[in-house]
Amino acid sequence: MNIKEILLIKNKKEEQFLRSKTIKFDFSKFTKKEIQETIKKMREIMKRANGVGLSANQVGIPYRFFIAQVPDSQGKQKFYAIFNPEIIKISNDETETIEEGCLSVPDTYGPVKRNYRVTLIGRDKNGKRIKIKAWGLLARVFQHEVDHLSGGLFIDKAKETRVIK
Repeated sequence: MNIKEILLIKNKKEEQFLRSKTIKFDFSKFTKKEIQETIKKMREIMKRANGVGLSANQVGIPYRFFIAQVPDSQGKQKFYAIFNPEIIKISNDETETIEEGCLSVPDTYGPVKRNYRVTLIGRDKNGKRIKIKAWGLLARVFQHEVDHLSGGLFIDKAKETRVIK
């Protein structure tokens, strides 16, 4: 897979790609090594940018998968690589509005209302089916990244945004 640096919305061609819906990831088209290398490179890019999540389309890959790394309840960093994710359950009665940012929309932040709890299904890097119940920051990151894979950006949901340099 051909990985680019993080695509930015200030570039119209890159924004068009970011706003396009991704296609289902087909495990039969890639070797385990290619998948592992892609995850490794994406993780390096995400860490360098101080991010907590990165979708494939943010680095020029048209497939439906993302990575995320957030601290768990004990403060340990837990890493996720989720292919063909779908949010199958949300807590409509529990929402939280928190300021978000995005690596593809640098220096811009805004309050986004999201569900506090979600259940996500997908596949791990080996194609094995997974189901994750998430809440708090992890649920927010999952929703943010799934939005990316559907061509959405946090600025579409934020009531207002502000630029901080």
